[in-house]
Amino acid sequence: MSKSQTVLVNADPRQRAWIEIQPAAIESNARILKDLIADSCLLMAVVKADGYGHGAQTVARAALLGGADTLGVATLQEGLELRQSGITCPILLLGNLINSEELAACLHSRLMPTISSSREALLCQKVAEDRGVKFRVHLKVDTGMTRLGCDLTKALALIQTIDRCNDVDLQGVYSHLALADDEFSSVTTKQYQRFEELLGSLKQKHHDLCFHLANSAGTLRDQAFHYDMVRVGLALYGYSPLKKFQGDLGLQPALSLKAKVTLVREVAKGVGVSYGHRFITKRSSRLAVVGIGYADGVSRALSGRLLVLINGRPLSQVGNITMDQLVLDVTDRLDVGPGSVVTLLGSDGKNCITPQQWSDWSGSIPWEVLCGFKNRLPRIVI
Repeated sequence: MSKSQTVLVNADPRQRAWIEIQPAAIESNARILKDLIADSCLLMAVVKADGYGHGAQTVARAALLGGADTLGVATLQEGLELRQSGITCPILLLGNLINSEELAACLHSRLMPTISSSREALLCQKVAEDRGVKFRVHLKVDTGMTRLGCDLTKALALIQTIDRCNDVDLQGVYSHLALADDEFSSVTTKQYQRFEELLGSLKQKHHDLCFHLANSAGTLRDQAFHYDMVRVGLALYGYSPLKKFQGDLGLQPALSLKAKVTLVREVAKGVGVSYGHRFITKRSSRLAVVGIGYADGVSRALSGRLLVLINGRPLSQVGNITMDQLVLDVTDRLDVGPGSVVTLLGSDGKNCITPQQWSDWSGSIPWEVLCGFKNRLPRIVI
């Protein structure tokens, strides 16, 4: 085809399947959460995993407008992308960096790394000394999560090591709750007690440090967990990890997942549908094919369990969910045809499908549901 014959096609982002994001909901949620904590307590908006699938830059800007003081990310690349977009607030890397090159990039972009060992502390000192600047860091202590963080019994010695690093500026000490969303577990109480004991040993000499412990569940569960900062993820996106708080706070879900019906066909009774023929029609049926599948983040584990909304009314998904498509039984719904918009997550009329429902149907958790949506789904800011 010659240049004169070339046709540029700008595809409609709503052509097949898409995610709608409402920054106003994120901003409102941040304001609600800010009102829950003391004026002296900072609000960290956790925007890792591309803002839990909502778009990290969109979420970060909305959260900052709503009163967030700082941002949390998991990886160096996530932090660099926020800086490159023009965001200047403090950003804490919640994951570990393990070599000088990564730490140098972190320092250059004014990101704060998490330290879990003396090895990382000494690497930070060397990187900062070579560049003649101070390196601001936070120390993570393991109080019972058994993941990142130094052993609780070694925390004081590690802080002494950091204190001897003249170019490392310890800004904060934190830990992470493992079962804060389980109000009947005693683990959270034990973690809180261990953190309190550590703080009791530190506050006289390190009274100016930022101490933080609470995730979303901890923030909502008990003000005693708030300390100098709370790190809020799931609640920022409009969902409470504590069922007793769901709906009571006025949190607004900020994400809707939608797709279009691409084909409606009629089949006879006794016809197998999709891979494996797990579903066999029990009557003459109308089936609607929807252009979305597990390659977009609609888990195959939802097969035969998923409910969706069209024109505000629920419909059942049938057969195995495939890579790019799923099938609905629309036998009793003559209002459904090619181009009909399907709401898989979010509100349509008076009904709403939530990540918690997806989790209950598939054996997952809301965090995994939200973080599972792939990049080929356009994000449309509403």
